[in-house]
Amino acid sequence: MGLHETVDVDLSPDELERFSRHLTLPEVGMNGQKRLKAASVLCVGSGGLGSPLLLYLAAAGVGNIGIVDFDVVELSNLQRQVIHGTSWVGQAKTHSARARILEINPHCQVDVYEKALRRDNAFEIIQPYDIVCDCTDNFPSRYLVNDACVLLGKPSIYGSIHRFEGQATVFNLDAESPNYRDLVPEPPPAGLVPSCVEGGVMGILPGLIGLIQSAEVIKIITGIGTTLSGRLLVVDALAMTFREMALRPSQPRVVIDQLIDYQDFCGSGADKPAHEKVAGLESISVKGLKSLLDLGAEDFALVDVRNPNEAEIACIAGSELIPLNKIESGEAIEKVRQLASGRRLYVYCKLGGRSAKALTTLKRHGIEGVNVTGGIDAWAKEVDRSLPRY
Repeated sequence: MGLHETVDVDLSPDELERFSRHLTLPEVGMNGQKRLKAASVLCVGSGGLGSPLLLYLAAAGVGNIGIVDFDVVELSNLQRQVIHGTSWVGQAKTHSARARILEINPHCQVDVYEKALRRDNAFEIIQPYDIVCDCTDNFPSRYLVNDACVLLGKPSIYGSIHRFEGQATVFNLDAESPNYRDLVPEPPPAGLVPSCVEGGVMGILPGLIGLIQSAEVIKIITGIGTTLSGRLLVVDALAMTFREMALRPSQPRVVIDQLIDYQDFCGSGADKPAHEKVAGLESISVKGLKSLLDLGAEDFALVDVRNPNEAEIACIAGSELIPLNKIESGEAIEKVRQLASGRRLYVYCKLGGRSAKALTTLKRHGIEGVNVTGGIDAWAKEVDRSLPRY
């Protein structure tokens, strides 16, 4: 069945009332609502972007929604992931999202895939759906979703967020449409773009972008309006500005003929702990660090390379705050050198990635140190449970 064909489905009396505001829109009407009911949409990710998108696709009457996510609900998610609630903390996001969708629209069929989308399962998961929504938060997943959609001929509705800025567009709507590789031909160096964990995100921003994504889905299904295909919408929530940039297929186009190893392609090593990403980097567990602190030794220095606002939330007692950007700029090199003089240097951040970067920079200046595996997050989980996690 084509998305824009007249469909042979019926709307129940409950659905006629439920979707009456759509039915009275001439652009949607009865046929458009039937198309929504007959359509199937896959959402890869049910976090910040996926939350509003799923809520509004369900409310609009999309008949079959698939959700791919392997994560569980955490308290820190609730600032922006509005489909989840406090009572679901610690439980699978897919099940939390499914329960909320069925509260909004009990006529919706919800398929859940409590797993990561990988190259060995992407075709099987994506194939049954008409449209795919990319609500992921990392480069390997974005390239995987894109390439699978290109190979299967599926439209992909793209969104991304960072701090106060977001982007949205439509990829692969037809043979002439751009795809993600036309926007980002090569992945940036690993660690160059901070994640939301490191850089933070304004809670309302994924709501804005996710709603734009859902609007594009509804327009494509019903065949109304003008989509974002060929246009990149850039939203600045601080200035509340919306800019549009033309996006065209690159020439020559990147040939996509198979799925590849996207972790390797992006150089992310995302399946490895942060302390293992730099060859030869010595590390210590948080329990090992706790033993050193308990001994009261004075022959070591502990440096926190997070941002000052993070240190205000929680820190390890006795640590010296020296943000990573001051180390990478060279401003704090001599300060660290003085701290490490005659002492063993230990460095931590939130999860271990930034501290590994700091130690790599310090090593180039002749300063050796030890990375604290898992950072303060592991410390709060394994050593001091009274500390808040963020």
